[in-house]
Amino acid sequence: MDKREYKPLTIPTLSWNQKTLSRNHGELVAQPLTPGFGVTLGNAVRRALLGGVEGTAVTSVIIKGANNEFSALPGVVEDVMQVVLNIKRLVLHSTTGQAGMMHLNIEREGVVTASDIVGDDHIDIINKDHVLAHVSPGGSLHIQFFVENGRGYRLAQWPENQLQADDRIYLDAMFSSVSRVSFDVEKTRVGGDIDYDKLIITIDTNGAQTPVEVLHYAVSLLRTQLEHFLASAEIPFNELSAGDIAAPAVSYDNTRGNAAELRGIPLDLLFKPIEELELSVRAHNCLINADMKRVIDLVNLQEDDVLHIKNFGRKSLNEVKESLAAFGLSLGMNLKESDVKKMVQPSPEDE
Repeated sequence: MDKREYKPLTIPTLSWNQKTLSRNHGELVAQPLTPGFGVTLGNAVRRALLGGVEGTAVTSVIIKGANNEFSALPGVVEDVMQVVLNIKRLVLHSTTGQAGMMHLNIEREGVVTASDIVGDDHIDIINKDHVLAHVSPGGSLHIQFFVENGRGYRLAQWPENQLQADDRIYLDAMFSSVSRVSFDVEKTRVGGDIDYDKLIITIDTNGAQTPVEVLHYAVSLLRTQLEHFLASAEIPFNELSAGDIAAPAVSYDNTRGNAAELRGIPLDLLFKPIEELELSVRAHNCLINADMKRVIDLVNLQEDDVLHIKNFGRKSLNEVKESLAAFGLSLGMNLKESDVKKMVQPSPEDE
């Protein structure tokens, strides 16, 4: 059996910008990444998000009094074409992933919105304020909606005989809830190396699914596709070998710590001065005055301990946490210095 050892991969820390995260918008930061992997992963995730996410949409309708999209509706201000365009902008979500039906029955004058639609229990209408049409005095509007699930964008599925007995009108369908995806790659520092990648992915959705949900779907899709390209069993890089980064196991004083947390982290960084974290002058001076001079001294503190440092506030705490996260570190790691030093020292075979 092949006993070859492989160099471990740099495992990034992922964080969502909590200040801007909403149901329609999200900004994900992944760092550090091996140089070049920012563009590689960014392109793959972006394409999967734009073309592969599954969603729900209206694929055809039956509008009473109309047998094609070019006709007019008595008692309705909009013609069928405009009503159809408005229907295509409905934002739907199926809780079960199954097809369904919706109905609209209006016998009154006034504005018709998505909130007037009654559908199956598993179909949720997200933009209930969306205007579908305006009914004139004495007019009415009756529509039957056929809802399906799918991926990406699909052209209207007109049958060969377009004049159907039920007068159904088929629609182009945008199933995906992803409306826009962009990514940017910046350089970030790991210890003394300034060439690592920082990947920033910005995702906008129509609200049917959150940015967190669509990213999870897209990454699952990519992983499922790529695993079929493997010629043999997958290589577990960070389990087979920890290279010169993680050799012996590390002991922790608390129960949440484990050696996996240090994989992909240059351990010599832990013994460097906190200047390596590039903190603001205020935060830096507060830590120095509290005798927190090395990175390992800082990561061994709990949040409450940091907040009890003189003149150290919540803003400075968040700054410290963000800076540590950029290196794959966090507060409360409770590392034993002696064990970490053993991991940094080269083995006799390497000398």
